[in-house]
Amino acid sequence: MKKNKLKIWGLVFLGFCCLAAGYPGSWQEKKSEHFIVYFTQDEKFAQEVLDAAEKDYRRIAYDLGYARYSEFWTWDKRVKIYIFADKQAFLKATGQPDWSEGMADYTNKEIVSYAWSKNFVESLLPHEMAHLVFRDFVGFKGDIPLWLDEGVAQWEEELKRKEIKNIIQHYYQQDNLLLLSDMMKLSIEHLKGKQGILIRATKTKDNKDGVLFLSADKLIEIYYLQSVSLVGYLIEKFGAQSFSAFCRELRDGKPVEEALKTAYPLHIRSMEEFETGWRAYLKSGV
Repeated sequence: MKKNKLKIWGLVFLGFCCLAAGYPGSWQEKKSEHFIVYFTQDEKFAQEVLDAAEKDYRRIAYDLGYARYSEFWTWDKRVKIYIFADKQAFLKATGQPDWSEGMADYTNKEIVSYAWSKNFVESLLPHEMAHLVFRDFVGFKGDIPLWLDEGVAQWEEELKRKEIKNIIQHYYQQDNLLLLSDMMKLSIEHLKGKQGILIRATKTKDNKDGVLFLSADKLIEIYYLQSVSLVGYLIEKFGAQSFSAFCRELRDGKPVEEALKTAYPLHIRSMEEFETGWRAYLKSGV
């Protein structure tokens, strides 16, 4: 069997000052309605990034029910995108680890990367932008679980959705999914690099209790894939308007379960009902 592989972006969120002011160099800029792209060379790539950013912004805002709030990203509140000439320049200026391909700053609405191929435009840019849009929407007061934050960001890597759905179907058919209650409390950041086998409870397709024996890497992979699928279920099944209502409840400080019950009163009355509905969504082959 072909091994399932999907690139999961490891993003770093930092509060740093404006790069144009905080780093030496000659920055040029390009502006649009919602973005300012700063670059040191390769104007053609900078324009491609700017065009893609506007297109992605409108799609993401529509998907999340955020479109009517778009004025928050205009004029002096435009998102800043910094494109270094190459990876070496990016790493040297930001002090990021070697594996980092980019980073986002929630507070200052900044995205930072380098001119490293079409994959920046197709994957990393919409991923990081979705983080910013989502956090703009829900704020920082509530206790937002990692699976929801990462699920939104990965869902907006639109070109990967079909691949993600195929892989999550594979895990569903093999009874290799995590319990949602487990996902709510897992500290994924502490699992990276951990050795040995981890034991987790699960439910089978027949709703029987089961046990998973997973390496840390495999557990992290399933966690991230499941995160996308859960978000996709909410958006595809119930639409952007209901997801927007869910986000507003989170913004107002409600816990996830309470926010779900308020936004989806006829369909989700508990976390258990959310998980049951999601599994039915997978069973239908969507």
